[in-house]
Amino acid sequence: MKPLFIVALLAAVSALGSQQALAEDASCKTVRFADVGWSDIAATTGLASVVLEGLGYKTNVTMASIPIAFAGMKKKQIDVFLGYWNPSMTPQIEPFVKAGDIKVLDTPNLVGAKYTLAVPTYLYDKGLKTFADIAKFEKDLQGKIHGIEPGNDGNALIAGMIKDNKFGLKSFKMVESSEAGMLVEAQRAIRGQKAIVFLGWEPHPMNVQMKMSYLQGGDDVFGPNLGEAKVYTAIPPSYEAKCPNVVALLKNLQFTTDIENQVMGPILAKTKPNVAARDFLKKNPAVLDKWLKGVKSFSGKDGLPEVKAALKI
Repeated sequence: MKPLFIVALLAAVSALGSQQALAEDASCKTVRFADVGWSDIAATTGLASVVLEGLGYKTNVTMASIPIAFAGMKKKQIDVFLGYWNPSMTPQIEPFVKAGDIKVLDTPNLVGAKYTLAVPTYLYDKGLKTFADIAKFEKDLQGKIHGIEPGNDGNALIAGMIKDNKFGLKSFKMVESSEAGMLVEAQRAIRGQKAIVFLGWEPHPMNVQMKMSYLQGGDDVFGPNLGEAKVYTAIPPSYEAKCPNVVALLKNLQFTTDIENQVMGPILAKTKPNVAARDFLKKNPAVLDKWLKGVKSFSGKDGLPEVKAALKI
């Protein structure tokens, strides 16, 4: 029989070795996110950032258009993008995936999303109910369809429709601005009871802040069921082997439209994303149980109590 002090020493060494094995390389300590300027991506990135910071990591967020975000991931300048909307964004990300420059995690972080063209409900009630109806209202619409930031996938789909004269839209022009800029135009039009066609999506507070309706008949452009989408997480292919604990968290992250709407609301009211995310998590700590299952802190401790302690819950 081994002396007790030797048994204790071996146990301590084993525990230390296990903890060190769980700890990641120093290069993993800062997790670099891409944010393409959508409030839903700001919300999910904020939630992930607050959890990671509670685990002892640092986070950095780069604002970039979708093409630049994907190029940054290819160059390993970006570690995580939580906003790959499938199918609308598929044409943009597919070349990177096929070339082995980007890996998409198998499980979506959000289901039940949608993304397509929308109009104020009073305009829908007047007869602009489908993509095929847009051209009939060209004069009222001043020949414009409102998109968001340059390089966005939705803008690309609108531009493709106009270029190919789909639905008779050849004489239309797309107005590019930003999410905030487009929403200002939509709200201004609604106040004046004027005609406007714009990109709409859910989750987003616009669905309750404005009386709006989604256009039918765009299945060939935005996908079926009003552009029904699943949102996936993208990472560089080598990132999981290098930073397995971060990726364990990313695989666990499951959002809902309700979660995102609750975080987006304050963000649109100018609250910083991490502040809005922290407030949500303090009020809804139960989501952390699933998100942190099997996840450790950067130093190798159990993740759940570490994050709860950081959030003071």
